[in-house]
Amino acid sequence: MELRNLTDSVAVITGASSGIGQAAAKMLAEEGVNVVLVARSADKLEMLAKRIGARARVHVADVADPDAMADVFAAVEREFGGLDLLFNNAGVGYNNRFEESTHEEWRATIDANLYGVLNCTQRAIPLMRGREGAMISSVSSVGGRYGIAGWSVYNATKFAVVGFHDALRKELGEDGIRVSLIEPGATYTNWGYNVPDEQMQQRRDSVQALHAEDIASALVYGFAQPGHVNLQELLVMPTRQVSP
Repeated sequence: MELRNLTDSVAVITGASSGIGQAAAKMLAEEGVNVVLVARSADKLEMLAKRIGARARVHVADVADPDAMADVFAAVEREFGGLDLLFNNAGVGYNNRFEESTHEEWRATIDANLYGVLNCTQRAIPLMRGREGAMISSVSSVGGRYGIAGWSVYNATKFAVVGFHDALRKELGEDGIRVSLIEPGATYTNWGYNVPDEQMQQRRDSVQALHAEDIASALVYGFAQPGHVNLQELLVMPTRQVSP
């Protein structure tokens, strides 16, 4: 199988301090990619950067803050002159019956899952023009295809992300910029902020859930395709997960 050489390409990874983002950063760096690590946790980012080495850059920022993200992408342009991969991975999810949910939960979910994607993507596009194989890849979810009781606001953001990427792909295709979605099923991560750990563990164990590295592998596989190949949607499910 012949894939592109990714050496010295540049990737911005949001939500890089743990889980899928951390796994993606490690795997991309192993392929010779310069990785720009973005998250709110300075300590975790610094620890990850030390493990990766010289190819890692750290930017402590909240993706929901448009000014902070403008600074991140300005720094990327100054240092690297452009961008090859944006991996929109930061996100949150609250489990609650909608009538019992709070405005704070709505705001946190929409800010991270939707505004974060919009803020980063708009800043990334100008840095990608003219770069062979440039790609915007975002983590959606199986919850962007099917509604799940107790996750209504989370579902709303993920359905929005799916629609946004479908339109964006059509806007950017003629410019040679690929737009791709990764939609994981059950995955062992720290996702599910107000769900008891034992409950999440039991659910994941019952379906032999995916690991963060499984999703990172899908990202690298899609990014390493020739520039004229766009894996538009990657629905990645545990074999034993048959619902939803």
